[in-house]
Amino acid sequence: MNRSRHSLVSRLALLFALLSFAVLATVGYALYSVLVAQLVKRDDAALVTRVEQIRTLLRDVDLLDLIHQKPELFANMLGNREALLVLKFPGQAPLIEVNPGRIAVPEMKPMAAGAALDLSAVHHSVENGTPFIVVSATARVTDPQHMEHELQITTGRLLTERTSMLAAYRLQIFGVALAAALLAAMLAYWIARRSLLPLRQLAAQTGSIGIRNLSTRIDSRNAPRELLPLIDGFNAMLDRLETSFAQLSQVSADMAHDLRTPIGNMLGQTEVALGQKRSTEYYEKLLGSNFEELQRLSKMTDNMLFLARAEHADHAIERKPLEVPAELERIADYFEGLAEERDITLAWRGDGAVWADPNLLRRALANLLSNAVRYADAGTEITLLSQQDAAGTSISVENRGPVIEERHLARLFDRFYRADASRRGSSDASGLGLSIVRSIMLLHQGSWNAASSDGTTRFTLFFPRRDAP
Repeated sequence: MNRSRHSLVSRLALLFALLSFAVLATVGYALYSVLVAQLVKRDDAALVTRVEQIRTLLRDVDLLDLIHQKPELFANMLGNREALLVLKFPGQAPLIEVNPGRIAVPEMKPMAAGAALDLSAVHHSVENGTPFIVVSATARVTDPQHMEHELQITTGRLLTERTSMLAAYRLQIFGVALAAALLAAMLAYWIARRSLLPLRQLAAQTGSIGIRNLSTRIDSRNAPRELLPLIDGFNAMLDRLETSFAQLSQVSADMAHDLRTPIGNMLGQTEVALGQKRSTEYYEKLLGSNFEELQRLSKMTDNMLFLARAEHADHAIERKPLEVPAELERIADYFEGLAEERDITLAWRGDGAVWADPNLLRRALANLLSNAVRYADAGTEITLLSQQDAAGTSISVENRGPVIEERHLARLFDRFYRADASRRGSSDASGLGLSIVRSIMLLHQGSWNAASSDGTTRFTLFFPRRDAP
């Protein structure tokens, strides 16, 4: 047994852990994506608002006086070392440059002075692995000589703080998903163990069943509904095993009994013959008797081998269409001499055809007719009948003789079973003839039946039609 395989409980726990991690990670990623989009929109809007504020401020205040008198105003407006602000006239040096982080100012075309700014004006880039956003626009300003000029405003921001926050958020999502997965694994392991308790109890009950207690059945009263088909199937299997084991024991006992008789006869006769010298005629008679017993043993062995092969799942038969009247005539001609010895006449009638193996069909009919000749009353007639309908063809062998009791009819086709061991000719039979008939009919997916009443015994074989399922 491979002990390295994971148990079902462990597999369920691992599956729940992976499923929980995947679900929470997916939900976390979706929330993270929404958060990133909101932060990008917020930062872009803040940068656009800053440009608009500077535009408004430059319309109301003298630019040069403001730069000379309050240069720190723009640095305070930005508020951190990640911000960037450059004010300059096109083609000239910057009038003011606030860049405490020494961020490289990108070259970009500014928005026109009269153009309204929106989020599409924000330019996104990456500086040393950190997102950087920048907006460039122009504004109209008036110098002391009251002349209008266009001033270029470039402002940006390095998003280091936002990047750090999002990184921490990603770690939190991963940590929460991992913790939830571990918790789900522990809960799944506990739930699975409790849920599989009836299965372990079932395994314990089945493990305790052996040859000595095949009559034991699995109790399904407190079992979960999902296990009921399994328990019912196992109990049905136990029924079949118990029946088969009982039949096997009976067959072994019957076979030993039937083998013991001819072997005992040969041993006894041979022992007597060896007790003293005998005449040649005596030895010839002894050999003839032993030969008959050996023939009986050989026939019994052949029948047992046939049954073993016939009941094998892979046993193949060669079927062909056969006319029943021709087969009945053939088998009647074969038994005509034996029937005359017992003052019995044979008759056959009917029509129809069967889809069957010729040799097996003839063997089944021969066994039934041999049985009928053996037990029929002298001076009576044995009738072979055939009848065909939409379902298939029935073949019957009917004889007049002792009635077989109802309790014996169901077991007549069992191996070595005899309704009455004292009946005429029973000592000459192997007890396997009708069992062979049953095996042949099983190979043909047909049925067999025996009925006996009012001095008439009838054995019937039914062969389904060729196209029957």
